[in-house]
Amino acid sequence: MTKLKWGMIGGGEGSQIGPAHRISASLDGHFHLTAGALDIDPAKGKDYAMRLGVAEDRAYGNWQEMLEGERAREDRLDLVTVATPNATHYEISRAFLEAGFHVLCEKPLTMTAEEAEHIVELAEETGRICAVNYGYSGYPLVRQMRAMVAGGELGKVRLIKAEFAHGFHADAEEADNPRIRWRYDPDQAGTSAVFADAGIHAFHMACFVSGQTPAELSADFASMVGDRQLEDDAMINIRLSDGALCRLWTSAIAVGRMHGLTLQVFGEKGGLSWQQQHPEQLHWTPLNGRTQVLERGDSALSPQAVRASRIPIGHAEGMPVAFANIYHDLADVLKAERDGIAADPLARDFPTAMDGLWSMRAIEAAARSAKSRGAWVGL
Repeated sequence: MTKLKWGMIGGGEGSQIGPAHRISASLDGHFHLTAGALDIDPAKGKDYAMRLGVAEDRAYGNWQEMLEGERAREDRLDLVTVATPNATHYEISRAFLEAGFHVLCEKPLTMTAEEAEHIVELAEETGRICAVNYGYSGYPLVRQMRAMVAGGELGKVRLIKAEFAHGFHADAEEADNPRIRWRYDPDQAGTSAVFADAGIHAFHMACFVSGQTPAELSADFASMVGDRQLEDDAMINIRLSDGALCRLWTSAIAVGRMHGLTLQVFGEKGGLSWQQQHPEQLHWTPLNGRTQVLERGDSALSPQAVRASRIPIGHAEGMPVAFANIYHDLADVLKAERDGIAADPLARDFPTAMDGLWSMRAIEAAARSAKSRGAWVGL
């Protein structure tokens, strides 16, 4: 099997997200790390790339060098992952799309909705993919939820309860730690902190599973630690396009919550409940019936969930495997394009720039609403 050539920007040695991407991209054998500009320090970035097996002439000091070095090659990259700080996503993604590369960008796609709109337009104009790594949508049982909703098993969706709450920014003594402080600095994080950083995953999951887009929202932001300029806790009510209501809580000060990404969907005919910290099980309760536990790896699940599962039932997979499903989807589409054949329709579930745009619209709308004491704001 000929592997796709993959390049990475950011995600250098010691980063939080870099290893997850490298494990995920290589898991199914579809991608080979061919080029990289991995660190803000050019020498460190080049050295680390070569230690990961990248050839010296494709280990770059920065993304601009990588763009110039790769754009003229006959063996150019098939996909570029952008895993740099938030404020750089737009500039880098735009440059590589304009040069004809497919892109997978870490979330948030951009810092503003206007920038995200430009990326959506650019992807359409160039015919290039711009995917966004809302990687939790790759979990098999999240895709099972989406399939059950789309198949009408819940009937009309009435209510969604979404959470992403942790307590890792609750210590006031750590408020000035540079790894934490930047998240609450408007110049670096934009108009929102915890909603843009964590809650936006819960927002995307609610839209992804329900198949609906947001229509309007009302938000309450709170800054509870020190003199933070941006929120460390938020409650957001969202009215979705087909009438469902989403109640979303996100927090960085919920002491005792380790990760806290959960999703519950309640419809006319039943309800679903899933937790990222217990991702192997999905609880399904039919109306007037008993709660059933659906297990990841069960061959009786939807084709979407079966396709996204690798390890036999009873053995845990986890977050890198969920991320790997985004790469698996992209690989199927890119290989089909290369070979001139139709891609598997199930491979089209990866989040795109349009998902990134809806997220940025939601972030900006939530910030406006919070400043207006929770007034409802349209998207």
